[in-house]
Amino acid sequence: MFQTLKNAWKVTEVRNKLIFTFLMLVVYRLGNVIPVPFMNTKAVEAVMSGNEAGLLQMLNSFSGGSLSGMTIFALGIYPYITASIIMQLITIAFPSLGESLKDGEEGKRKMGMYTKIVGVLLAFVQAYAMVNVLFKSAVATGDTFSKVVMFLTLIAGTMFLVWLGELITEKGVGNGISIIIFFGIISGVPNALKSMTQSYEVGAASWWGFAILALVSLAILAIVIEINQGERKVPVQYAKRVVGRKMYGGQSTHIPIKVNMSGVMPVIFSSAIMQLPQTIVSLFGVDAPKWLQNLMSVQTTSGLIIYCIVQLFLIIVFAYFYSAIQFNTVEYAKNLQQYGGFIPGIRPGKPTGEYLQRISGKLTLIGALILAIIATAPILINHFTGIQMLFAGTSLIIVVGVVLETIKQIESMLTMRHYKGFLNK
Repeated sequence: MFQTLKNAWKVTEVRNKLIFTFLMLVVYRLGNVIPVPFMNTKAVEAVMSGNEAGLLQMLNSFSGGSLSGMTIFALGIYPYITASIIMQLITIAFPSLGESLKDGEEGKRKMGMYTKIVGVLLAFVQAYAMVNVLFKSAVATGDTFSKVVMFLTLIAGTMFLVWLGELITEKGVGNGISIIIFFGIISGVPNALKSMTQSYEVGAASWWGFAILALVSLAILAIVIEINQGERKVPVQYAKRVVGRKMYGGQSTHIPIKVNMSGVMPVIFSSAIMQLPQTIVSLFGVDAPKWLQNLMSVQTTSGLIIYCIVQLFLIIVFAYFYSAIQFNTVEYAKNLQQYGGFIPGIRPGKPTGEYLQRISGKLTLIGALILAIIATAPILINHFTGIQMLFAGTSLIIVVGVVLETIKQIESMLTMRHYKGFLNK
């Protein structure tokens, strides 16, 4: 990996993209220290350490620590991610609308515009919950003007992150949205290490507990890397054909079907969706019905178990959803037949598509189950044992996935310049 980055730095074009990405991330971190107007930061710290800390700390970890300081990026980028999920589901439910929104550059532009509009609406709901419920005691002034300014600031912060992410995707390296989430997660590492050190110094934690956490984290890291890199190679044979005086085909190759074809997107999407129930509970504040707290709040054992079950289900659903989008077995089988390719022992055409669909479905299920277990197990462990991992399962999956995808993109840039990176060895 480091050799790949070293080679990338030697290429002017790639180096400029890396520098641009770094500068945009600096802008992101600067925004994380600019507080929202009319907000008492000391009162925010008191709220974060209060009874709601479990929910708020979970949201804070994905916003790069901006929630703990109630900064302009406190909402993070998740309202936009949730909006993109909603729009994609709408295009599936209404195929005619989906075709018009995905057809050509004009369709993509409309799709992006509608997604941003829905993102603004969701950001407003979350901003309302934060200002009027979660951090109500931290609002310095309770007049309407102050609250409107805070609403607009939080919404503008989210949409600025969306613009920043699109800018990184266009002119930088990697997927901008994923890069921002990744950077937000790792920015919390220093504070997490400091907290773990203080726990050890006061005797609240032991060295063997840290050793177990380190081993568990390394095991999760290894598993995530394996499922992201793992693939099944389906053999393909091309028939010989004569064109003029030359003979073409006859060679053997393979179709690489990845275990985790959708990458980190199922985890990111499920995390975004799972913030909605917490927002609904927070809208009621202390007046929330008991049954609603037990059902949707992560502060109760029943609510946490339901949260983990739903998150596990959503990860599997989104894994299949993205796998179907990225690997259309019907079209693949048609293209394979058109160019004279076939899988040994499988008839070309529809049987080939069904065979690829079966393999893809089994691999997707395996990868999705592993991702879901890794994402949910640390949450349950923390709740029942009190052991807090430096990286939760969800965070670790996102971090590893984004790093691997970004390195692959850099390698694809270098491939054209005859460099060889560590992933190709």
